[in-house]
Amino acid sequence: MPKIPQPPLDEVDRSIVRVLAQNARIANNALADEVGVAASTCLARVRSLRDRGVIRGFQADVDLSALGMPLQAMISVRLRAHTREQNESFRSVAPGLPGVLEVFHMAGSDDYLLHVAVADSDALRDFVVDHLTTHPAVGQTQTNLIFERMAGSRFPEPGR
Repeated sequence: MPKIPQPPLDEVDRSIVRVLAQNARIANNALADEVGVAASTCLARVRSLRDRGVIRGFQADVDLSALGMPLQAMISVRLRAHTREQNESFRSVAPGLPGVLEVFHMAGSDDYLLHVAVADSDALRDFVVDHLTTHPAVGQTQTNLIFERMAGSRFPEPGR
């Protein structure tokens, strides 16, 4: 299905997205004040940005340690073959694997990058062995532990 062309974002839209990226819980009145528009205009703009898919959702930043998953890792996955079937086979299961926070389909030497959170090193080993190395499409994995996560600006400016 072809994408329907969307109108470009103007400076007000970009300001709304920038503020929401920093604080998705900001009240509409405060958001309107911050970007310099009427509250009714701001509400309509946010709805439009959601309807157009510019704003895809709002997430909570959860302390995974408080949930019993203090160990995080990035796991690179290389497929055995680059066929549509192998790719779809892995792609269809990876997001639903236990502990998977995000899945990135990559270009380059690795095909996928999985961000996972687990209870400990034994759980990480079990995840790799039970869910990745046994998957028929997976040829190789490499696990890198995450020591610390630091958020970036959350709203990259084009050309900067």
